[in-house]
Amino acid sequence: MSIVVTGATGHLGRHVVEQLLEKVPADRITAVVRDKEKAAGLAARGVRLAVADYNAPETFDGLFSAGDRVLLISGNEFDKGRVRQHEVVIDAARAAGVALLAYTSAPGSLRAALADDHRATEEVLLASGLPYSLLRNGWYHENYTENLAPVLEHGAVVQAAGDGRISSASRADYAAAAAAVLTGEGHENTTYELGGDVAWGFAEYAAELSRQTGREIVYNPVSVEALTGILTGAGLPAPLAAILAGVDASIEKGELAVSSGDLSRLAGRPTTPLADAVAAALKD
Repeated sequence: MSIVVTGATGHLGRHVVEQLLEKVPADRITAVVRDKEKAAGLAARGVRLAVADYNAPETFDGLFSAGDRVLLISGNEFDKGRVRQHEVVIDAARAAGVALLAYTSAPGSLRAALADDHRATEEVLLASGLPYSLLRNGWYHENYTENLAPVLEHGAVVQAAGDGRISSASRADYAAAAAAVLTGEGHENTTYELGGDVAWGFAEYAAELSRQTGREIVYNPVSVEALTGILTGAGLPAPLAAILAGVDASIEKGELAVSSGDLSRLAGRPTTPLADAVAAALKD
């Protein structure tokens, strides 16, 4: 029996594998990757590698075995039909008779277009009859802290979220929850609403940046249309810009404020404070 992680060299996948290595022997972990070279470091630590691509269904033939526990990390190719990509993995897992398929979804409260593929994938997974765990991940600190250059350059946090609050957490926090589900017992047919312990607003985020940098950083709320224009002007494809701006509209409505406590319970520790994520980003 293996614990199989798809997208294992991605931002979240790497964290999940790291957390698993703290809990189980390396040879019990299979990392599914598109590029073997990117996973050379994992292979050197004894992790088994499998090369497969969501866009090539045949690459998943025979990849899973009966009794495996699988983490399906949602794809990020918004233009390639993510639901069909995910269905490829679900079909292969069902054919093999895996013991559990966990899927990184989106909060049930999120109504933005970003959630559409997640809701559709959940429907496919539930219809498959597989034992499942829906890991409805909230927003990541890194969605903001990894893109600080323009914020620091202009002295402004520009978002279309009004006074909305968001309970984000670090990728490592969400990875810890996934690792707990993959290695623990009693997680079949469960749904977890995952978010950080403390919700915050963008004015507070700007104030934290000001405190840690010693510079005046202000929050500049704009309309969804204005943010869409800013994002396309920065080079994002128009459809993706619209999706991201739509998430801000959802934040303003409180749709990314998750208060279940599921994330810290599964991780076995408090979630990472936003201030810590800012400090780590400023060191890089």
